[in-house]
Amino acid sequence: MASLESKVAIITGAAQGIGRACAIRLAADGAKVVVADIQVEKGKGLAAELGDAGLFHELNVTSEEQWAAAIAATVEKWGKLDIVVHNAAIVTPASAVQNTTNEEFDLLIDVNIRGIFFGCKMAYPELQKSKGCIVSIASMAGVSGQLEHAAYGATKGAVNALTKCMAVDWAADGIRVNSICPACVQTEALDMYVANAPDPEEELRKWGSIHLIKRLTDPAEIAAAVSFLSSDDASFITGSNMPVSGGSECGYKPPQ
Repeated sequence: MASLESKVAIITGAAQGIGRACAIRLAADGAKVVVADIQVEKGKGLAAELGDAGLFHELNVTSEEQWAAAIAATVEKWGKLDIVVHNAAIVTPASAVQNTTNEEFDLLIDVNIRGIFFGCKMAYPELQKSKGCIVSIASMAGVSGQLEHAAYGATKGAVNALTKCMAVDWAADGIRVNSICPACVQTEALDMYVANAPDPEEELRKWGSIHLIKRLTDPAEIAAAVSFLSSDDASFITGSNMPVSGGSECGYKPPQ
């Protein structure tokens, strides 16, 4: 278990799924955690579960002003900011380029890329002070491609490139920047996606089959990697796009 004692983190999209798992894990490892999300009731509920280690702040990542407010609230509460975990993202539409509307593409860009850009830009002064770090949740879809996820994969590829470039730019400031690339994680979003399949159980099995380890990823497994990359145990790791994908990077393929 990584030690995050005295660390302060903002986690976006923390009300459910991977973000929730990250908030729980980082708090368990000693960090103070800002649960940042547009889902107010779920977010407040999680912050209450975390007790003295949790604080909810409503955050739409596409708003630079809301980012500034979230960071200000964090510093006011705990005096600093050490870690930013960029988890908030959208996946839909699940379609090829020719079937993706301009409006759908714009929304993917706004949430999945611009949201991270704003967060990094606004957090930079505080991370510079704390010699902190950024961990972004990217995807193997942005590395190896994924069936009918062209626009989504493009945004996640951009996250990986942004990660490497910021790592180069900010190394002199002592700020580490990394991303994590899952393949298919069993979250509420996935459950909703497969619910409309003729056989949801078979659909889940198919998605699990894209991993060499023949099952879906548990959000807690992604959270464990986030905690590690956020800790001093990862002090020599920056600019990494780390697969946490059950070996799918060795032979990523459509579900079968």
